[in-house]
Amino acid sequence: MLRYILFACLLSISALVQAQAPTANYTIFNTKTGVEVSFADMMQSLSNADAVLFGEEHNDSIGHMLELDVLQHMQFQHGDKLALSLEMFETDVQGIMDEYLAGWISEKNFKKESRSWNNYNDYRPLIQYAQEKHLQVVCANAPARYTNMVTRNGLTALLQLPKATQKAYLPPMPVDTLTGAYYDQFLEVMGGHTVPNMQLYQSQNLWDATMSYSITRAMKNKVVLHLNGRFHSDRYLGTAYRVIQQHKKKKVYTISCFRADKYTPAEHQPLADFVILTRL
Repeated sequence: MLRYILFACLLSISALVQAQAPTANYTIFNTKTGVEVSFADMMQSLSNADAVLFGEEHNDSIGHMLELDVLQHMQFQHGDKLALSLEMFETDVQGIMDEYLAGWISEKNFKKESRSWNNYNDYRPLIQYAQEKHLQVVCANAPARYTNMVTRNGLTALLQLPKATQKAYLPPMPVDTLTGAYYDQFLEVMGGHTVPNMQLYQSQNLWDATMSYSITRAMKNKVVLHLNGRFHSDRYLGTAYRVIQQHKKKKVYTISCFRADKYTPAEHQPLADFVILTRL
């Protein structure tokens, strides 16, 4: 029996090693020390996490491979106590996600009815792995029709929705509109010094607030790996700020993963606990 258990463990470890993205295609830095670390070192540092927010660039193929590696290693560490949370799916399709994970509906129907992103194949291995390991998958993002309501008419427009709809799909009202560094970062991305439509910034905050609320609910009984575009978590702002503020006594770590040739401390150190530079 002991021999079988050891053999099973070796097979699991072997599978993890084989699944990893090619090490030649990325470099990891622990920003607290400024030192380059191995993938195994990073995962050891994350082993006590209550939540890990992985900030990606949506078109980074190496980053997507690394997300699967992180998911596999966290599942190895936490088993079914792990939940995968995704920006890429909206809260109103949670039931469809659950039906697919249970094997009740086809992938074709799942993709269509869950409004999966055009690059669904980048996330498919994660969902398939979660299905295989019976992991909870959280559809974390605000439905686009509600962010559009805010973009057109401001956050107060959401108060027109039935209370049951608000409770089912959105964070508690009112949604705080963050100022300071996050607002400045938003302006920078928009390419100007002012936002002609402040409601656009309010919809960004709804996006973040919904994701953080989804993460927070999952954290009640799970360790959470959450994936989002890195704008939502870089510099511990946006979604990351909201989660950290709500869980000051818990271990919340962030990763920022993007294409770059060189680690620049002044630029990259403030971004996250771990910065992963990828290259093709």
